[in-house]
Amino acid sequence: MIRTFGRSALTVVHELGEISLFGAGALRGFLGQRHRLAKLIQATHEIGVRCFPIVAIVGLFTGLVMGLQLYYTLVKFGGESALGTAVALSIIRELGPVLTALMVVGQAGSAMSSELGIQRNDEQIDALQTMSIDPLGYLVGPRLLAALICFPMLTAVFDLIGIFGGYITGSVLLHVDSGVYWNRVFESVTWSDVQGGFIKAVVFGLVTMAICTYRGFNTHRKASFPGVRGVSESATRAVVWSSVMVLATDYLITSFLL
Repeated sequence: MIRTFGRSALTVVHELGEISLFGAGALRGFLGQRHRLAKLIQATHEIGVRCFPIVAIVGLFTGLVMGLQLYYTLVKFGGESALGTAVALSIIRELGPVLTALMVVGQAGSAMSSELGIQRNDEQIDALQTMSIDPLGYLVGPRLLAALICFPMLTAVFDLIGIFGGYITGSVLLHVDSGVYWNRVFESVTWSDVQGGFIKAVVFGLVTMAICTYRGFNTHRKASFPGVRGVSESATRAVVWSSVMVLATDYLITSFLL
């Protein structure tokens, strides 16, 4: 049992090292590409614009639920006036970056992994290498850089809509004074809280998109089955491992920031 655990741990560490080198090579290769701005805009649309609706919807309902749950918890202690503080800090510090990353992974990350896996199976990536075009810089680099740009912006959207959702539940439905709610929000939230959320968003973006693109790009090596089934397996594993890494890195970053 100990040998099996140790072998699995070494496999995970080895794969994390491969993903790190893969991401670094993609970003370095992107700097040598032509028409970099056009590729970056396309990748930004794929990650940012297409994921905006789902992030906004999830942010709204997260704020609504947080406002409802925290209100009835704070009422027990006579502290319902602190609802704005509880909702804002919970969303900005934790729920905003984490849920945004999970939503983007579920939509954009799985699509990227599947697309790269299909390109690998159709030998399109081999064709790029034949034409002396770096496939990492051409296919992966723009997506990693776009993730660094889009994840903080989507997190900010989630935070704002989530806090507004808490206001709807607390002030509109449960009749907490709106002035008290917003006053507590502005008094309790500091720049360090916002900065910590953005740091998490940048790290989550880089880690998750590197895992998703790595899995799709290396479908021929990592999948247990060839063809379409292998692409499906790569996309599934990409989403699962990205979600796990979001929660793991969230703990590590939080322990350093506190």
